[in-house]
Amino acid sequence: MHLSLSLGLLALASSCYAYPNPDTVTGNTTLHDPSVCKDNSGTYFLFTSGVGIQIRTSTDRVAWTYAGTAFPDGASWTDQYTNTSNGPLWAPDCTYVDGQFHIYYSASTTGSRNSAIFYAKSSTGQPGSFSNEGLVLSTTDADNYNAIDPNLFINGSLWYLSFGSYWSGIKDVTVDPSTGKTTSDTLIALAERTPDNGAMEASVVYQHGDYYYLFTSWGKAGNSTSNTSYNVRVGRSLSSAGGFIDASGVALLKGGGTLVLEAHDSVYGPGGQELLTDNDGPVLFYHYWPATGNKQVLGINRLDFSSGWPVVI
Repeated sequence: MHLSLSLGLLALASSCYAYPNPDTVTGNTTLHDPSVCKDNSGTYFLFTSGVGIQIRTSTDRVAWTYAGTAFPDGASWTDQYTNTSNGPLWAPDCTYVDGQFHIYYSASTTGSRNSAIFYAKSSTGQPGSFSNEGLVLSTTDADNYNAIDPNLFINGSLWYLSFGSYWSGIKDVTVDPSTGKTTSDTLIALAERTPDNGAMEASVVYQHGDYYYLFTSWGKAGNSTSNTSYNVRVGRSLSSAGGFIDASGVALLKGGGTLVLEAHDSVYGPGGQELLTDNDGPVLFYHYWPATGNKQVLGINRLDFSSGWPVVI
């Protein structure tokens, strides 16, 4: 009874929370689907959706400079999924480990499950330095899940790749660290919802303390200031491979998800999130529509986990 009451009060408190505005950012910050790595020199590398995968850098997490693309000569190996020559690549996910940048990214078209996730790596993170390591997994319209929006989570010596958008939700698969490719055809279901035609995507698994947190974006990405539905949700588990529940005790496989960030003030449709552990703690990166302008921009806020659940600060 006491646990149920505590969870209920936490859920109520989160629904009444006044969100802070995004941190100040300057420079080239018009983008979609941010993922951030920080190398050993302290430089931030921001990878985003676009033709060739866009790259921006910063030395202070405030001022961002456009550097170029990961594949300046194109990515012809993705054409059968983008249905065009050198089409836009979606939702790159960056992990920096042992002096290497590891990028997983997806190729598809809107509303299609003719999709694929690819892998690339680089020792510098600079434009044009990424080697094409090939196809990781793919789906067709015959599958009930979608091979887009990858996220790599490293737990000790084990690598896991979560992915998925709409349809049957978020899946997880094991990855071989030596190749970056899957080690099994077995998929683990992590989260699913049925409202809004199953509108859930952009999974991120993040460890803090004893818990593993699964972040997702809910709703339709939409456009401009009319978007009040897209938002960031979370659940947690003592295992990175499933069993995630929200603050009300609802399993994420049953449509659960505690609200982390939604439209507020001059921020519309926040989502497409990524997390980074920085010198000042956990940091949330996301895109949103500002009150002025017709393109998505970079949002950054720190997260406070002191309650056991992430709170935007």
